[in-house]
Amino acid sequence: MAHAADSPQPRFFDRIRSRYFATWRDTAVTVIFAAFVAWVLWSLIEWAILGATFAPNSGDTCRGNLHGGACWSVVSTRWRIVLFGLYPFEEQWRSAIACMVMIVVAILSCVPWFWSAKRLAPLWIAGFATFYVLMRGGFFGLTEVKEQNWGGLSLTIFIFAGVSLLGMPLAIIFALLRRSNLPWIARTMALVIDVIRSLPLLSIMFTFAIVLPFVLPAGLTGDKLYRVIVGYALFFACYQAEIIRGGMQALPNGQEEAAKALGLGYWHRIGYIILPQAFRNALPPTINQFVITFKETSLVTIIGFFDVMASGRAASGTAEWNFATIEMYVFVGLIFFVFVFSLSRYGAYLERRLGVGRR
Repeated sequence: MAHAADSPQPRFFDRIRSRYFATWRDTAVTVIFAAFVAWVLWSLIEWAILGATFAPNSGDTCRGNLHGGACWSVVSTRWRIVLFGLYPFEEQWRSAIACMVMIVVAILSCVPWFWSAKRLAPLWIAGFATFYVLMRGGFFGLTEVKEQNWGGLSLTIFIFAGVSLLGMPLAIIFALLRRSNLPWIARTMALVIDVIRSLPLLSIMFTFAIVLPFVLPAGLTGDKLYRVIVGYALFFACYQAEIIRGGMQALPNGQEEAAKALGLGYWHRIGYIILPQAFRNALPPTINQFVITFKETSLVTIIGFFDVMASGRAASGTAEWNFATIEMYVFVGLIFFVFVFSLSRYGAYLERRLGVGRR
């Protein structure tokens, strides 16, 4: 052991040579792959920067100045449609502040000091209420804007936050019912979960948005946007319930039996022993579930909502800008990338902090 500890560490170039140029096959693969990556990067830089047009804010001028590169003028000219959709132009400051409020709430939720129900719940309730008042209006002298006119990034954030807030408590309830000692409860819950998971998300959204008003009384239907969020949250909860149940099953049976022997009641065992460890075990698939949920919010465009993806298509769908569709999709893709990458990095931080996979 002492001899291994005293042996010198290999230098950087020695490690590179041993990993990528150890044999002639390794050398050939490394050179070919490096040449391919260099060609892709150079082509991307040439299209996005060297040959791109930035200045003109007119579609015809930008089209005339193209030299095989991108036309970023479509972004500088049409970005308001992407971010705010159909929201009235003079009220778009409210949509911007509402988005910032939800982003700040999400960032504060990542701070360990807020990791308790007594602090997290008021934070999200206050943030959601502020978002709704700003977007909907009709209070404090703000002009009323119906949900049909919401759109862009603010609508995407609202749907994602609504689905997560409704879906996670539902998922915990579903997972506990699925583990019930009463067979008829456990089997009924298993049947409900399997049926909903067997259906495409789009069909559930369509059912809640279009079909449900024909079944429910007129006073219970509510706005289409909220029905879609409820349907999406139900779909989310069924998948997440199975993830949480998997985290529970990874725990040794002795822990719950020891808690029973100490005289702890059901809710104390679940709240202080089972669920915290189940969430730690299920953290990687839970983060994955949130990432998928955020990206699939773009499906709402099929049933008539003007989310950030639909707004991007509309922004480059005019006769003046229809040649710059790729640039607009790149801009929309960057928006998704920022949110999803941040979520993934935060998940990795949580895994390190909680020691997932190490204990």
